Amino acid sequence: MHGLINRSFQNYMCDSYGKDAWLDVTARAGVSTIEFEAMLVYDDAVTPAILNAMGEVLRRKRGELMEDIGAYLVSHPNTEAVRRLLRFGGMKFEDFLHSLDDLPDRARMAVGDLHLPAIELHNHEEGHYSLICDSPLTGFGHLMMGVLRVMADDYGALVLLDLEESGEGKETVSIRLIKTDFADGREFELGARAL
Repeated sequence: MHGLINRSFQNYMCDSYGKDAWLDVTARAGVSTIEFEAMLVYDDAVTPAILNAMGEVLRRKRGELMEDIGAYLVSHPNTEAVRRLLRFGGMKFEDFLHSLDDLPDRARMAVGDLHLPAIELHNHEEGHYSLICDSPLTGFGHLMMGVLRVMADDYGALVLLDLEESGEGKETVSIRLIKTDFADGREFELGARAL
């Protein structure tokens, strides 16, 4: 698994629960490193071991944990770059949803050897979508739910989300867009401001 993923889990634990909690996770997971290098590749068995240990330390189920990590990735001040990358998907929440199909390719443009799980958006009817997540990492659909909740708030949209697990690594996030302009969205400018 790419080190950027493991580093994200490390940052989540350290930023949210402190370095001691992270050290407890690494000890329980039996990994030889406590600092993951974002640009290295690690054995695929390390990531599930880290996630299982995080669940033990925090006494949380995998789905809850992954949803919280997804929210962290797009809302914490230390991860502002991820939010900005996602906001380039469009000016409205629906535009953002339609840009999700391209997310793995956009991530690979930024980090050439990063392979995110395949995701595919389906538009069923007015305001109803499903996001199919195909990942060997259990809980990726939950992670995407966390991302979607925060991004909906970011755009000022009101959405209802639900998750269906279909087995074989596939999870489907059902997205019901209730109102696109429910609240004032968070300010976003495409260009950087000069100081």
